[in-house]
Amino acid sequence: MANNKITKRSEDFAKWYTDVVRAASLADYSSVKGCIVMEPNGYAIWEKMQSILDKEFKKLGHVNVQMPLLIPETMLQKEKDLVEGFAPEVAWVTKGGDKELEDRLCIRPTSETLFCDYYKDHVSSYKDLPKLYNQWCNVVRWEKETRPFLRGREFLWQEGHTIHANKEEAMNETNQMLDVYYDFFHNYLAIPSIKGKKTEKEKFSGAEYTLTNEALMFNGVALQAGTSHYFGQTFAKAYDVKFNNKNNELEYVYQTSWGTTTRMIGALIMVHSDDNGLVLPPKIAPKQVVIIPIGDDEKVTSLTNKFNEELNAKDITTYIDNSDKSPGFKFAEAEVNGIPVRIEVGKRDLENNTITIARRDTGEKYTESADINIVEYITKLLDTIQNDMLERATKRRDELTFEAHNLDDMKKILDTQPGFIHAMWCGNKECEEKIKEIKGCKSRCILENEKSIDDKCVCCGKEAKYLVIWGIQY
Repeated sequence: MANNKITKRSEDFAKWYTDVVRAASLADYSSVKGCIVMEPNGYAIWEKMQSILDKEFKKLGHVNVQMPLLIPETMLQKEKDLVEGFAPEVAWVTKGGDKELEDRLCIRPTSETLFCDYYKDHVSSYKDLPKLYNQWCNVVRWEKETRPFLRGREFLWQEGHTIHANKEEAMNETNQMLDVYYDFFHNYLAIPSIKGKKTEKEKFSGAEYTLTNEALMFNGVALQAGTSHYFGQTFAKAYDVKFNNKNNELEYVYQTSWGTTTRMIGALIMVHSDDNGLVLPPKIAPKQVVIIPIGDDEKVTSLTNKFNEELNAKDITTYIDNSDKSPGFKFAEAEVNGIPVRIEVGKRDLENNTITIARRDTGEKYTESADINIVEYITKLLDTIQNDMLERATKRRDELTFEAHNLDDMKKILDTQPGFIHAMWCGNKECEEKIKEIKGCKSRCILENEKSIDDKCVCCGKEAKYLVIWGIQY
């Protein structure tokens, strides 16, 4: 375990965040600038996320593939908007061994071009469609400022790339995959989020439109939590991905892309954790229960083994901490690592036929009978913790959600306490740029099919077209 001295969240949120990452041994800095070492505790959370999402993707008919890491520049140049959108962040390979490359190679920042290049040679008829592909991989984006899990020059993610025979099917896919992310955040990460549409300025390069899942961190800063893009035929035309439709006519495919990253681990930290370290929702915790024996006693050993076997048999991930450390150290280690439930089995307590059960999220302790039905009790407790964590996070988000009717309102809110700001917008990019001058505040998403809060643009005062959520972002 790393040094677990943690700065108070109320004193310095950025330092607190980094301290939690280090104290819980989630990640460490590497000698490669802007890149982290994801340590076992951090990678275990990613594996849990990956296993849950992968299962959901496959339920919907998606299959996994693996594309190359490198993209020839000539291939990338075929889609102008994508190149312009990613140009500042692209890393290039210019030499192979000691030989200069004629066509330099981009280290993938995203893989639309690779999928299109593959699809054009593997689709000829409507009978070949849809292609529902996803890949789990790493990407490289040359970020100027980096922070573990939130922004890095190399990070892990999944990227889905699908092609379809018609517009309706592709648009349904775009909506469906955003819903997958939304449900995952709510049901597993216990993080409330808001679904909406990105503005033209903020949409993915080359997309017709981008749908987004936006979450709010404890400090009121927004985090993009999974996006789904509808490309229409933009990339298909650039890369000549055609098929014979049912009328035996050549037509370009309709395409989508969707993805989320290890920044979800950053979201978990910033929404739920506290001054004592990591706090994990039970459904995403790699280890849900730790049993700590206190005292070298046969009855203690027998009961801890019994609890461990019974819980694991019911798929509650449980372990016994038999390390040669003091009970106090074991308690602190479990706490900083975010283990949702701690069961203490002590020799003295067993003389009274009792055990102690502690919740990580609230710190509450309960004295219970040693004869308890441990599976029934812990199952109920884990469900309670999961629900309570979502409820607290939702309450916090709602407390940090505001309305603004003019720029003075926005300035006052952002100067006092950042959060989600509901405000009307005329749709002009000039107003969007002017709002950004206020502490870098950006449009997070357009709320469609929701009641307007005003009839005037928050910036220019002209007729408003959209209700938008604004905020400062990571």
